[in-house]
Amino acid sequence: MGEDDLAGAPAMTAGGALLARLKAVGIDYIFANSGTDFPPIIEGLAEAEAKGIALPQALVMPHESAAMGMAHGYYLATGRAQAVMAHTNVGLANCAIGAINAAMEHVPVLLFSGRTPVTERGRKGSRTVPIGWGQEMRDQAALVREACKWDDELRFPEHIPQMVDRAHAIACSTPRGPVYMSLPREVLCQPCPTEGLEAPATMMPAVAAPPAEAVAEAARLLAAAENPVVFAQRGAGSAEGFAALAALTGEWGIPVCQYWAVQLAMATDHPMAAQADPGPLLEAADVVLVLDALAPWSPDVHALRPGCKVIQLAQDPLYQRQPVRYFRSDVTLAGDVDAGLLALKAAMDPLLPAHRARAERRAMALAERNRKARAAVLDAARRGGGTPMTKDFVSLTLSEALAGRDATVLSELGCPLSPMTLSHHQAWYQEPHSGGLGWCFPAALGMQLARRERLVVATMGDGSYMFANPVACHQIAEALDLPILVLIVNNAEWGAVRQSVLGLYPDGYAARTNRMPLTALSPVPDFVKVAEASRAHARRVTDGAALAGALAEAIDHIETKRTLALLDIAVRA
Repeated sequence: MGEDDLAGAPAMTAGGALLARLKAVGIDYIFANSGTDFPPIIEGLAEAEAKGIALPQALVMPHESAAMGMAHGYYLATGRAQAVMAHTNVGLANCAIGAINAAMEHVPVLLFSGRTPVTERGRKGSRTVPIGWGQEMRDQAALVREACKWDDELRFPEHIPQMVDRAHAIACSTPRGPVYMSLPREVLCQPCPTEGLEAPATMMPAVAAPPAEAVAEAARLLAAAENPVVFAQRGAGSAEGFAALAALTGEWGIPVCQYWAVQLAMATDHPMAAQADPGPLLEAADVVLVLDALAPWSPDVHALRPGCKVIQLAQDPLYQRQPVRYFRSDVTLAGDVDAGLLALKAAMDPLLPAHRARAERRAMALAERNRKARAAVLDAARRGGGTPMTKDFVSLTLSEALAGRDATVLSELGCPLSPMTLSHHQAWYQEPHSGGLGWCFPAALGMQLARRERLVVATMGDGSYMFANPVACHQIAEALDLPILVLIVNNAEWGAVRQSVLGLYPDGYAARTNRMPLTALSPVPDFVKVAEASRAHARRVTDGAALAGALAEAIDHIETKRTLALLDIAVRA
């Protein structure tokens, strides 16, 4: 480190300069798990504090999976990309599942990891311990390259502002997603000029929008349709998009199917909110609007009517990263879903008077059909109490406990969506379709960090809880004062694997004998004691009659004591 660079201008440790530039482009937090490559980062933090230089808040993460999950959750709550820093190749390997999840859900993350020193001696930062040799890779970025939009390596400290600006702009360009930068220790140890580190970003993200003529064609198709339908998987993009979808479908009488929903696109009790089975809707549909859906239906089970037109609207409507995805797209609208919905509604509003009578008849019929279907779901859920309970009963009871509260529910093979009454665009998130388990718990922590006034609920299966590195997550919750509510719906097995077996082999040996090898998780750990090790409120619930009281007690604890509460709930396999 030196006070001046070669030209005599003010300078600071390159590690600190990197952090300062991250602050300048809008990064609030760095979720970091440090290692032997971090001395110039740590020195840079101390140097910046001594010199009064603004930096993002650096948070200690006991495991990299928690760091990635928290960055993911923070983005869902705020729409702002955050940074994760990991230790060389081993830390980056632990980030890989989080990068896969972020890529699948278009979540921008600035991912960094150190790189083992290239030099054995002669430079500040050269190798000093055996792992300097043990952690070397020919292509470290390959660990996450397929999940990242872009990757680079810092070669000279004076490149820091340009590299950070480019990384942030690419991550936040549509389709959004993670980017990766490797940081050799020798480079981070060098002095870096401080001039311009606080200046505004020099590169802005490229945000796509569909052309007006394509929006007009989509509007024309939907307006003329006899039986239009909307399939939504990743929400409506924002509160404005959420409201636009509710208004558009209500006025035109268009059902909305949230099949395998990852985020809520419509209130679950909206008159146009259809049940999650695509089959009956596709049998009649002549025009389908698909909102950011990786797989809006299953082609092996569901078929489009001959002549049915399909409109795909998403950041990446053709999902170009997926080698196999052959869903039809007669009109392809690339752009943010909320902006696309607002444009589509504006194009359809002038067409409504000519179609109003038909739209109103369709809306009345659909509202009655959806009301009856929802009533049946709720009735079945209410009958699921007892010892043990059904997941639907837990979901309904949780929904009733949250009534009237500002709350967000996250589910990772946890509480199902259909029995819940949810009404705003940030009310519900489900695990990414990439299936990288352990997402829910740290993502909820990230959301709570961003929205401390909100009640954030993480619901997950017992297997997903174990995948989340729960000891690390509980430590983070206690250290950062993040009082989330954790519900473990505990069936002592990999329930999703069981259902997959039954789906492929409904009359097979496993189904006939009710023996499912490779799915049991017995003996079940005492999850209450895991939570209590970090001084959380924790309780096991085995009887449905006790669940409402246990939820009320846990929520009261969160509101009064402001620490995490966990319920381990026994549910049926």
